[in-house]
Amino acid sequence: MSEADDFLRNCDNVYILVHQSPDGDCIGSGFAIHSVFKDMGKRSAVLCSDDFLKKFDFITKTIENNPDFEPDTIIAVDVADTKLLGNYQEIYGGKIQLCIDHHVSNTGYAECTLLDSKASAACEVIYRLLVKEMGIEISDYTAMCLYTGIATDTGCFKYESTSAETHEIVAEIMRKHKLNYAKINREMFDVKSAGRLKMESAVIDIMEYYLGGKVTVIAITKQLFDSLGIDSNDLDGCASLPLQVEGVEVGITIKEKAPDSYKISMRSTGDVNVSQICATLGGGGHAKASGCAIDGKLEDVKKILVEAVRKGMNL
Repeated sequence: MSEADDFLRNCDNVYILVHQSPDGDCIGSGFAIHSVFKDMGKRSAVLCSDDFLKKFDFITKTIENNPDFEPDTIIAVDVADTKLLGNYQEIYGGKIQLCIDHHVSNTGYAECTLLDSKASAACEVIYRLLVKEMGIEISDYTAMCLYTGIATDTGCFKYESTSAETHEIVAEIMRKHKLNYAKINREMFDVKSAGRLKMESAVIDIMEYYLGGKVTVIAITKQLFDSLGIDSNDLDGCASLPLQVEGVEVGITIKEKAPDSYKISMRSTGDVNVSQICATLGGGGHAKASGCAIDGKLEDVKKILVEAVRKGMNL
């Protein structure tokens, strides 16, 4: 951690890369570091190949984020593999000097890597680095970023990755920073658009069950997406829907990205390690939440996924 400490103190003109399909943890991580750099008088910007969801405007729209400069330093946060950088992989994938992450599947692509695979979120690792190691008095904005990242990556503190230290860090943040935490949690976990409710209703009707009801698959095709009249914001968090069915141990969500090209999100309960399953398909992530990408006809993609899960569950 001291190496990362020295690096952050001495770098400048920094691009902070986060993964495509950005979630609360990568957004919170990226903008927390961006905010600290700003307070230190350094120039930085957060870069993502995809747009940030509107629900995160309270983070992404309340601080200047202008990448109009030539970077001297490239950092990646919450990025397990450079292929998750989307359009930025080709440009910066081989130039990353520091990676801060919590994915056990991290490929070690950076010159320096600060990795804690037992941490609940990258924001947890970053809090320890900034506050415990570097002794920085973080701003309320930075605290808000870190809290949001931890809260979202733990599913509002209900996932198995949530530890005693996770709660201790959050307690420290809440004691020192007077933010509206209830409002953050409501916006992250309770508020749903009309389009999101319409989408949830639709996928209930198309859920498919495999392996004696232990595995549930939902496929969100472009045709379904267009017929519902929804936008990408309405798909946020849909990967957790299959696991809400009683008796399901593995939930698979298939999203059509282009004709015959699909993004897969896999979630699990119990002892099923979906990171290992997704790794056999060229993906990865966490033991309980992972993903991959598969090209082919939809029915063939389903067969590939179910067979990979069957082998992973030793059924």
